Amino acid sequence: MKVETQELENHQSKIIVEVEPAILEDAKHRAASRLARQTKIPGFRPGKAPYAMIVRHLGEPAILEEAIEIVVDDIYPKAIDESGIKPYGPGSLDEIKQLDPLTIEFTVPRAATVELGEYQAIRIPYEAKQVTDDEVEKVVTNLRNQHAIIASAERPAAVGDQVVLHLSGEIVAPAEGESPVLMAERQITVIIEEEDDHIYQDLPFPGFTQHLVGLSAEQTGSINYTFPEDSAVKRLQGKESVFTYTVEQVNSRTLPEVNDELAQSIGDFASMDILRKAIRDDLQRDADENYNAEYDEKVLDQLAESSTVEYPPQMLEREIDVVLNQLESRLEQQGLDMQLYLKTRSMDATQLREETKPVAETRLKRSLVLFEVAEAEDIEVDPQQLQDETMRTMDMYSRMLPAKDFKRLTTKDAANNLVGNIMMELVIGNTKERLRNFARGVTSEESTPADEVVEAVAEPGETIPLVSSTGDAPVEGMSDQAEAPPTSPAPKKRKPKKLKEQP
Repeated sequence: MKVETQELENHQSKIIVEVEPAILEDAKHRAASRLARQTKIPGFRPGKAPYAMIVRHLGEPAILEEAIEIVVDDIYPKAIDESGIKPYGPGSLDEIKQLDPLTIEFTVPRAATVELGEYQAIRIPYEAKQVTDDEVEKVVTNLRNQHAIIASAERPAAVGDQVVLHLSGEIVAPAEGESPVLMAERQITVIIEEEDDHIYQDLPFPGFTQHLVGLSAEQTGSINYTFPEDSAVKRLQGKESVFTYTVEQVNSRTLPEVNDELAQSIGDFASMDILRKAIRDDLQRDADENYNAEYDEKVLDQLAESSTVEYPPQMLEREIDVVLNQLESRLEQQGLDMQLYLKTRSMDATQLREETKPVAETRLKRSLVLFEVAEAEDIEVDPQQLQDETMRTMDMYSRMLPAKDFKRLTTKDAANNLVGNIMMELVIGNTKERLRNFARGVTSEESTPADEVVEAVAEPGETIPLVSSTGDAPVEGMSDQAEAPPTSPAPKKRKPKKLKEQP
């Protein structure tokens, strides 16, 4: 077998394989035998007819086509090994260049390559914010709201009341081809605030609740609103809209006093001081995690910009798929679907895919440089940390899931994949922490604990063998580079372009 390799511009390789006649002849006999088992040939039991009779009955072209498939399956892994190519994923059979000798051409996507920039020299100011007293008191106010005593009010709505209403919204003058629907009709429950200058509770615009003051149960009407020119949603900038409502109910709210009794009713808190400290700690932890996430993105962006990253188009297409699948999941959580989303955006699936491409490229480059740093820095996972995360997740899922679902998750294969995900997330978290400390100019002795990680489950009492970062279950949100491709994946098959042209 002769193998010729040609490098293509898009991080793919072309492999041209010349097959010895004896290999094709052997494959034709194997093909005839395979086809004979699926075909009834007069005078012979299935699979027992001689080769010449099978060829006469089925025809040389059918035998040849089946034989070429057999040859492809046999020689492709060998051709990959001989070429020295490290593939990203399955190659594709391009064409049969000739039959004498049989010459086959494949295109193979190569695994991504990364030449890291000076990641240890990156410096970005680290300015995490401290939680304020006002932020703590806002949470206390929300807790009071959650524990308010609700009673029906036979009067018009006032500030502080709870209002249940049905609401829908439309654009007054949509552009040509644009859907007018802003909000499909649904029931919402809101609290009228004295100052409502922000978006909350899935409301359509800031200040919405103030329009409800003075409304009574069973009252209907509409509210007109023009979105500002700097609206975060580009298609709504400067657009006039109308929101139609029907008030279902007006309720008064009596808030509890801020005292130790309130703290004790909320949880295991002996006093308001203890509750406030717990609130502050939670807010600070969330603030630090959010800041670190934004900071890490800045570090990875600088590193990606200073690095040379090359990957095949198939890898980017799969990352686009990941982004779109996550979008679809978010839409489902909001009671929407992709078709409605496309309609409201006045675009089709192809346009959305093209719009998503820059986001996917950024994500892919970040993840590729991140894993390259993990390898360069020899980032490891502490077995005890992995075990602790697994045990915590076992407990979490055992409490969250029905027994039947939990049992299905704790099968050996599922548990191995989930533990693999935990290990991958730990590697990701540890690598981000290492990069963060470099960028901050912090030594390892001064470093902070790694970020919280996604957890997985294992079957109680079972010793679970660890899977490597090449496990079957990729970490959501990370690129497919987390999944190492097989060394010789089977090529994607299609009818060879030149096969039918042969006599």
